[in-house]
Amino acid sequence: MTGPSRLGLYVHWPFCLAKCPYCDFNSHVRHERVDEGRFVDALVRELRWMGERSGPRVIESIFFGGGTPSLMSPQAVACVLEAAAGVFDVPGDAEITLEANPTSVEARNFAGYRTAGVNRVSVGVQALDDRALKALGRQHSAAEALNAFRLAAKTFPRVSFDMIYARPDQALNDWREELSRALGEQQGHMSLYQLTIEPETRYHELYENGKLNIPGEDAALALYDVTQELTEAAGLTAYEVSNHAAPGHASKHNKLYWQYGEYAGIGPGAHSRLGDEDGKRHAIDMIKHPETWLQLVERNGAGINENTTLTAQEQAEEFLLMGLRLAEGIDLTRYEALADHALPMSRITLLQEEGLVTTHGSNSHLAATPKGRRVLNALTGYLCNG
Repeated sequence: MTGPSRLGLYVHWPFCLAKCPYCDFNSHVRHERVDEGRFVDALVRELRWMGERSGPRVIESIFFGGGTPSLMSPQAVACVLEAAAGVFDVPGDAEITLEANPTSVEARNFAGYRTAGVNRVSVGVQALDDRALKALGRQHSAAEALNAFRLAAKTFPRVSFDMIYARPDQALNDWREELSRALGEQQGHMSLYQLTIEPETRYHELYENGKLNIPGEDAALALYDVTQELTEAAGLTAYEVSNHAAPGHASKHNKLYWQYGEYAGIGPGAHSRLGDEDGKRHAIDMIKHPETWLQLVERNGAGINENTTLTAQEQAEEFLLMGLRLAEGIDLTRYEALADHALPMSRITLLQEEGLVTTHGSNSHLAATPKGRRVLNALTGYLCNG
């Protein structure tokens, strides 16, 4: 399905049991009980507001992210899905994903999520080493994570095994052994993220004070290379820089982002990219603070922080930055249509000579090579500043 009728829906649940020291997502710990019913009512109301704005659309995928959406009850998830089906056309083959932490308590809800309509879970295993899990602030052990993942694989048609590498003090051979174990468990999809030190996180504070030993650039590249080597050997193609899948197991929802499709985001801190009848594209961001967002939705129907119309150049740069993460790359004619000018061929030629990009389809498509994906930030920066 292509064109303007294609839409993804993102649902943000902002609450966590604890804040991981590396996490810069919009996640919040509440020591008092969260009024789930009130927040779900607000999600439904904001969903209807989005439907009024977007008009009739066919939903290709729905993604519950966070925060920790596996802290939602199955009844809450069902309520949101029922509302989505009332606002949009949600076909039977729509991909419906929920991010899940692999604690035994949360895993007990898997059957309920499946009954509610979830058909894919992304399990945040993160590590198969108990000391590493503790350092990452995770609330589960490696054994607990594996048990939860195995249960998820029995419950849902599709599952993703998610891990973090380039962790503090991580050695190359340790990661090789750990990833090999994970590859023996995976069921067709793995999200393997290289740890980055983000501002305003506990890890950033420790790193700035010299109290966090993370792999340097060369060591991180070696870890990346081993990741590509082992996943490819296991039949999981790197269809995106951090995502690896067997045929038919790539995430529809995340590909929609990377292919610069349209999506509606509801919940605290959610983002949207929606087109209008005039061909303009709008970036809508919701208020991050959960209780403030809640009050705004109850008063106005949506918890909007900012609603801006993207310029042609902003759209083109977003398309480029997202699309070059994909192995398939970008359609250069679409870039030109968005930007109203072509990418500088002199820069593309130079990158080709360096072995960093390749063109195909009579030079109508541009993709980063495996070598180029190792330095993707520099590559995209060079093209964007052309």
